[in-house]
Amino acid sequence: MTTYYKNTRSIIEELSDLLLKVNQKDVENYMTEVTKAEKIFFVGVGRVELALEATVKRFSHLGLNCYMVGALDEPPIGDKDLLIVGSGSGESIFPLDITDKAKQYGARIVHLTSSPNSSIAQNADIIVRFESPSKSNPDIKSIQPMTTVFEQGLFIFHDILTLELMRKMELSFEDLKNRHANLE
Repeated sequence: MTTYYKNTRSIIEELSDLLLKVNQKDVENYMTEVTKAEKIFFVGVGRVELALEATVKRFSHLGLNCYMVGALDEPPIGDKDLLIVGSGSGESIFPLDITDKAKQYGARIVHLTSSPNSSIAQNADIIVRFESPSKSNPDIKSIQPMTTVFEQGLFIFHDILTLELMRKMELSFEDLKNRHANLE
């Protein structure tokens, strides 16, 4: 079990390091975009998509109109809306194509990435950089395989952001609880 505890400490340190290096101004700009958008769309693939799906759920508890791109209940995007694109490399084909399409409709784009000079970043209005390993950023190392620290970071980042948004929107835990699913 000593390896388990050693790995636990290492992963917590990696995540702490990742989250503490996110630029505060980028976080503030991201929150501004989230609070002014009529509808918020999220796109990612693989484990990034899973982290973003959790964000859609939690942001919905804040009263925000959130959707995953490709979901059955996805409405059309427009010029008062926001697309949040998660891609560590910034080169994933599906998110890149969706970003291009959203730009055609005048949507604002936030790119969550470890590659701020990527193809997706070229269309982004706001870039939130996570200093983590990616296909295009192999110099940053992790004890975890592939892009795991980026994916985990997105999940925790959005939980932290939820607390900030609650404060900014003057929401209580009770407000969120009232928007939580009750068919459980």
